[in-house]
Amino acid sequence: MTSRPLRKMGFLTIGLFDAGDPRAGHESTLEIIKLGEDLGFDSAWVRHRHLQYGISSPVAVLAAASQRTSRIELGTAVIPLGWENPLRLAEDLATVDVLSGGRLNPGISVGPPMNFDTVKEALYPDTADAEDFSYRRVERLLGFVRGDKASDLSGKQGVVEEFSSRVEPHAAGLIDRMWYGGASLRSARWAGEHGMNFLTSSVVKAEESEDFAEIQLSHVRAFRELHPAGERARVSQGLVVIPTDSASPEQKAKYEAYVEKRTPRTKEPQGPARMLFSRDYVGTSAQIADELQAHAAFREIDEVAFALPFSFEHPDYVQILTDMATTLGPALGWRPAS
Repeated sequence: MTSRPLRKMGFLTIGLFDAGDPRAGHESTLEIIKLGEDLGFDSAWVRHRHLQYGISSPVAVLAAASQRTSRIELGTAVIPLGWENPLRLAEDLATVDVLSGGRLNPGISVGPPMNFDTVKEALYPDTADAEDFSYRRVERLLGFVRGDKASDLSGKQGVVEEFSSRVEPHAAGLIDRMWYGGASLRSARWAGEHGMNFLTSSVVKAEESEDFAEIQLSHVRAFRELHPAGERARVSQGLVVIPTDSASPEQKAKYEAYVEKRTPRTKEPQGPARMLFSRDYVGTSAQIADELQAHAAFREIDEVAFALPFSFEHPDYVQILTDMATTLGPALGWRPAS
């Protein structure tokens, strides 16, 4: 079976920064997003990292990116809703979507916040034990984004105040660009049943197999089987991909050492949740293209958001993105956006 031609190619960055100079790291992220647009990428995605030295407020960063770009789609992969109030997040997402001209692609997930016991007193000092971290939190967000009733008050009050019963601004079309980031078969099915788009990344839960590509393929098929759009339902795959076509010898050595250090965790499921990590793909674009076209899940998708390695320098990301856009993408059947 041959793979589908790659229709959309994006990239994902964690947006690391130095604690002593956080502006420089954020500026680097914005420059990388602008470079992605100039190179013809279809989308740029940012990760969400609370209480770490990575982007803690992706919606704010993408608001800034929306004013430096004009075409590229801007996404989050993903916002963990356990940290968010769905109504307030809906307001922020709609505002940025309006500012971007309808280019925002919010990716979300559910579950308790990471290391919840260490942060719950700061995050939910009075309601930690009562918070609902289930899919219901997603349903609330989707309702507010869609324009469902959020208040019993509407119309004019007093001389100047006027209220709306729904979240404002209302961003028409945003509901169709909501993504669920899932690593389990249950999440894939839930996203399909609820008509969302589906983000599948470089980590899955080893439930029915210990073969990464086989597991990921089962998620893609389960999602589409239950989605109203069927085979046309949007799936984006996010593997770590490092082309080396124009890399210097020093860069190649660094990239290979990075991959080697991370490879042991791909050998078997990790932890009680049995999370299975994909191997990273490093080499020439021709080598990577051959490997991806042999990947069972990649063969059934036509959108990707290749993940950039976490800890590289700005010039490394420039080289990697340039090789992706000029060599790897075309080898996969992709054409840069004009």
